[in-house]
Amino acid sequence: MEVRFWGVRGSIASPGPATAEVGGNTSCVELVCGETRIILDAGTGLRGLGNALVAGRAPVEATLLLSHYHWDHIQGLPFFVPVYMKSTSLTIVGAANGVASVREALEHQMRAPVFPVRLDEVGARIATKEVRPADVFEVGEAVVRVARGNHPGGVVAYRVEHEGKSVVYATDTEHYACVDPALRALAEGADVLVYDAQYLPEEYASKLGWGHSTYAHGVELARAAGVSTYVLFHHDPARTDAEVAAMEARAREAFRGAVAAREGMVLAVGERSTADGDRSSTIVTESAVAPVVAA
Repeated sequence: MEVRFWGVRGSIASPGPATAEVGGNTSCVELVCGETRIILDAGTGLRGLGNALVAGRAPVEATLLLSHYHWDHIQGLPFFVPVYMKSTSLTIVGAANGVASVREALEHQMRAPVFPVRLDEVGARIATKEVRPADVFEVGEAVVRVARGNHPGGVVAYRVEHEGKSVVYATDTEHYACVDPALRALAEGADVLVYDAQYLPEEYASKLGWGHSTYAHGVELARAAGVSTYVLFHHDPARTDAEVAAMEARAREAFRGAVAAREGMVLAVGERSTADGDRSSTIVTESAVAPVVAA
């Protein structure tokens, strides 16, 4: 299983010299599970992923899992080049919310006067699917599990499992007074936990109810669930590269397997050999298309 980060910011894209190393695009993570491609959220990072897929020249077949429909998590879709190609097959999954269907939510941002091309005018074959907390379903070679998060307007987290490996994606969720039991159950024993770390602990008191968490809350969840690697994600748009690095260092003091998400970072989840010859556990090795991050 390979995890690649195309967008790691929260709330709004934040390009510029102070954010160039970590990256300024909003949420988009790609999982490759054998022949199955899963995309987590459609923030502005989706544009770069689309360009890379088109450069590969093969027909694109993917499943897009949306955590929720706030703009920073869907605004990359109109700029995802494969969606305009007839050879593309895209299934878009999102949570039932009682306000709009998955398709209606995405159509809303692709109509006049906001955007010149409607969703029903693109060339790709697009299917949609609504899910609810506790749902379990298959995506190609992978199994996906769904849990509820804590965010204004609602949010869901996903656990993707493939050949004994697992990645949990839980962004735009608030910790409150204790480890969320639903997320703890979802993340139990996961190899990788990608978790909202938008705020520092000292900032959180003034952000109660905003639907975001801190790196320290992520550490608590990672410990409670027994995960191997905790990825700090959904960085505040005002957080500079140096500030993200400082936050990462603080997280690592509390949890050795913590690493801050950066655009271009790749996590390859694979087997490891232990002293007693056991190869059933997993280890995450890091490489990068952009900056290299030490393990």
